[in-house]
Amino acid sequence: MKRRRLPSQHRMSRDAERLVWLAQGLADSGSRIEDAYWESELRQVIGKLLDADQDEPLNLALDRLHDSSGRAYDELADLIEAAAEGGTLETADGPRQLLLIALPVLAWSRYAIPARALSADALAGLRSQLAAHVLAADTRLALADHLYSPDQLPYGYAQTRLYAKRLWRAAAEGRDFHEDGDHLAEAVNYISDVRYLLGVVAVAPGRPLFRWNEADGKREAALEQWRRQGGPNLQSALTGCGYELLLPDAYFAAWRRADREGRPYSLGAAVAYLQSTLGVPAGRLKAVAAPFHDRQLEEWRVSFAQDDSGEVVHGVVWPLLGAEDEEGDAPAQIEQALDAAGVGEVVILEQRFPLEYCEDCGAPMYANADGEIVHAEMPEQTDTEAPVHLH
Repeated sequence: MKRRRLPSQHRMSRDAERLVWLAQGLADSGSRIEDAYWESELRQVIGKLLDADQDEPLNLALDRLHDSSGRAYDELADLIEAAAEGGTLETADGPRQLLLIALPVLAWSRYAIPARALSADALAGLRSQLAAHVLAADTRLALADHLYSPDQLPYGYAQTRLYAKRLWRAAAEGRDFHEDGDHLAEAVNYISDVRYLLGVVAVAPGRPLFRWNEADGKREAALEQWRRQGGPNLQSALTGCGYELLLPDAYFAAWRRADREGRPYSLGAAVAYLQSTLGVPAGRLKAVAAPFHDRQLEEWRVSFAQDDSGEVVHGVVWPLLGAEDEEGDAPAQIEQALDAAGVGEVVILEQRFPLEYCEDCGAPMYANADGEIVHAEMPEQTDTEAPVHLH
């Protein structure tokens, strides 16, 4: 997945060196014919590594290119993701192109956000709405019957490809994929988090995949209808939660979108949580946003306090994504999201803070309005069953 990467200390392998050389050649290419050559060579190496369950050479090559050539990095990342999430399968109806898709759901709750099996009725309703509003005509769909937390998703490129192949077989056979939830990692509970539906779409080569690929389709219309018609099918699975559906897309693209849109959503969710838990209107809340650094700016952290006490009662982490850095507009985005949530006062601090965590519980530390790093603590008299982890 394309994201900010830290330099690796591992020695470059022969496969990693070849990937770097091929990706640089693709980045420097001056024609589509030359592009096709470099891409073909890269696909062969990438496919061999994925089949051998070897992520390390892929990550080493990405690390090297991240520091030396942004364009080559993007080219290689695109091809690795495409190989992990997509493929071609021969079926009784001829060859079909298959794509692993993710359907992100942003959710928040005072209680634990479920990660659970989905009922047959819920799957049938979701399938119907996907066919009507999201997928193009003549596509075939297989859904996994589980609502995944981020901790339960396949880890790494090779594992993603292995998972996709399991769903490919289900799609070719015209059935949904049954997930054995007993073998999944336990979901970590946050007040606000993402849940994922996963599926595979199969389509004949050259045919449109999504509704917005068709001449009369638009992404905005698809999203509106998906939220309106698809959302009610998750009510039974997300009891006690507020939630918002994002537009389904290819696995890695949907994951990145959920990362981006989850940041302002988590701020709005924090305000709603504090209103319901403390019984105070949003206008009486004060938020302080501050930048936290390690070797470089890693994230912004937003603390919340009641305006009559100044004590930090809750906090939310706003991580930097992709190529974002200190020159980005994170402070403006944070302020806009807090204003939209109705927060009474927003303070943006400019001083550098160290990336500190509580030594006892591991929770992030936050800055208060005086520029001091403190632990977020809900008032003792508050009666709540909210998760102990703060997102």
